[in-house]
Amino acid sequence: MNKKKKAGIVIGILFTVALIVGFIIYKSIFSANTNFPEKEIYVKIPTGSDYDQILEIIKPFVKDIGKFKSVAEKRSYSENVFPGRFMFKKGMNSFEMVTALRHNEPLNLAFNNQESLEKLVSRLSSQMEIDSTTMINSFRDSVFMKANGFNEETILGMFIPNTYEVKWNISPEKFREKMANEYKKFWNDDRKAKAKALNMTPEQVITLAAIVHKETVKIDERPRVAGVYLNRLKLDMPLQADPTIIFALKKRDNDFNQVIKRVFSGDLIINSPYNTYLNIGLPPGPIAMPDISAIDAVLNAEKHNYIYFCASVERFGYHEFAETFAEHGVWAKKYREWIANQGVTR
Repeated sequence: MNKKKKAGIVIGILFTVALIVGFIIYKSIFSANTNFPEKEIYVKIPTGSDYDQILEIIKPFVKDIGKFKSVAEKRSYSENVFPGRFMFKKGMNSFEMVTALRHNEPLNLAFNNQESLEKLVSRLSSQMEIDSTTMINSFRDSVFMKANGFNEETILGMFIPNTYEVKWNISPEKFREKMANEYKKFWNDDRKAKAKALNMTPEQVITLAAIVHKETVKIDERPRVAGVYLNRLKLDMPLQADPTIIFALKKRDNDFNQVIKRVFSGDLIINSPYNTYLNIGLPPGPIAMPDISAIDAVLNAEKHNYIYFCASVERFGYHEFAETFAEHGVWAKKYREWIANQGVTR
């Protein structure tokens, strides 16, 4: 066999070996390496996690962790890890998964209708990395509250119910700043002008809106209910809002999970700044987080002469409105008779 032929054979063998090695490398890097049935999943890497801890976290979702490690180390991921929320798609290869672990996916954070800061924090901490204790201490930081015009009674009003895009592992300081900025953004020139026309601050509007929100679930009725309370404020009449009594009872008992469906005459004498039967004007802060429709209902309240309203027994969910106490008494009697027949004891 001549040298030329031998050389050709050697080259052929080397080429074949190269193809085999290349195929093995290709399979190692670019073949599917996921191990879950869903189309996509989110992997959460806690703050402070090191490479070995991350491997343990992702292991259940990776078919061959050895292949993943090989690619991760070649791409220097093992030396450059960071926390966050990362999306794996079904069928991803190791290369794509390493890439995914470098892209912290935001989440859509939603909250509404919370009656206390504690309940809000519980809702938020279930969706984010921040623990509830750290979060509530951050919100109640006196320097932060004062800088943004809030106090312990009004801070709940800073959180406008909506859906916000945030990082899962956002720090409590950055999160509270984001919420403060969203609050300022919400109170645009138009809303601030309407509040000023009512001779109210944004914080006072939210306090009243919380009462309106609790009084009626019917969005189309909220401007009329808001008009009643604004009329009472102008006349220096007590608001006499049952939801404030319910809030005062829950606050006294330190139990916002209890369900109170009915307010009795004995409840109306509770010693609380939130008792709008004994105190004239607005309570010291919101009794819940009003949604945007309730806030705008106050800012765009219906102009009328009603100063009373009572739950309707004919149009459930709605109310009957009255200008005089005598007229109101007729509706109130019907409601008392109806609720007595329902057997509601609390």
